[in-house]
Amino acid sequence: MQILHMNKGEGESSYAKNSTVQKQIITVASSILEKSVLDSVHKTHPKSMGIADLGCSSGPNTLTVISKIINTIYAASYQMPELRISLNDLPENDFNSVFISLPDFYSNLKKEKGIGVDECFIFGVAGSFYGRLFPKNSLHFVHSSSSLHWLSQVPPVLNKNSGKHLNKGKIYISKTSPDCVLKAYLYQFQKDFFDFMRSRADEMVAGGGMLLSFMGRSSPDASAEVGCHQWELLAQALMSMVPEGLVQEEEIDSLNAPYYAPSPEEVRNIIQEEGSFLINHLEAFEISWEGGNACDKHDYDDLQKLSRGQQVAKTIRAVVEPMLVSHFGREIMGELFTRFGNLVDVYFSNTEAKHINLVISVTRKE
Repeated sequence: MQILHMNKGEGESSYAKNSTVQKQIITVASSILEKSVLDSVHKTHPKSMGIADLGCSSGPNTLTVISKIINTIYAASYQMPELRISLNDLPENDFNSVFISLPDFYSNLKKEKGIGVDECFIFGVAGSFYGRLFPKNSLHFVHSSSSLHWLSQVPPVLNKNSGKHLNKGKIYISKTSPDCVLKAYLYQFQKDFFDFMRSRADEMVAGGGMLLSFMGRSSPDASAEVGCHQWELLAQALMSMVPEGLVQEEEIDSLNAPYYAPSPEEVRNIIQEEGSFLINHLEAFEISWEGGNACDKHDYDDLQKLSRGQQVAKTIRAVVEPMLVSHFGREIMGELFTRFGNLVDVYFSNTEAKHINLVISVTRKE
């Protein structure tokens, strides 16, 4: 909980400046989001509507999602309900940058829709969404994007304090990982996602809706390239620094990413096992490693000056750098992501790399 957060602030390596992939994911899922929100409103008829965005992070995407939800409710409601909006992430998230942007957000809301600060209340909620965050029966709609692929912890058997390294030379699942590594990651995801669904079941009203989107894979094989190759290239970049003494091999062996890209069937099975939700929609879609054209023109022009590998490196750095700094120190980060970007460029010369993102819409059972 202390080290898993995006790069803070507005600098060149910040998440705020390098989250076009996540923005593209939100854009692609917009029509499913709108339908899920409308279904929630029609089924629950709230006078005061509880909304939560879990894993909200910081930067422009945070309030973009909230704006889409409010716009959908406003367009469909004869009488706008009071809105109670909770923005959740881990305690180390850059909540300050979110709060600083709220006055302008409220001003635009009043100007464009006549919704005042006494009708829309926005809160920050720090804590892990793998446990309870809200009172029972207090939420009518829940959203989470680009978050649930992060586990609550490294699978215990792979923890660097366990005394043995089962996945040497790798930092996530790969083609050379022993079967016990794949099983450990799957077990941790099953436990975490079940806990997530059970916690939301307690917090949501009957008929409430939830839209989840996160990284996954289309193959039943957890070591399939589409689900783990970025981690493979990052491990290769780290290993290339060992002969030069920049990194110790034991440091790489002891690092395991708290991440899992599930298959649609794995997700479906857990939702059905937990039993509190009806699945309305479950889809896997492709998105490019660079995030397509989701950025504004100024940022797009800047990105065009970089190679595709460098663009990917900036995006990945904004997400995983705090975790890597806690393990290796800050000194090697510039060199590491330069090497990673070069490896991505080589990879792009042979294939058109795509992420698989899963989108799941569910309704809380009566």
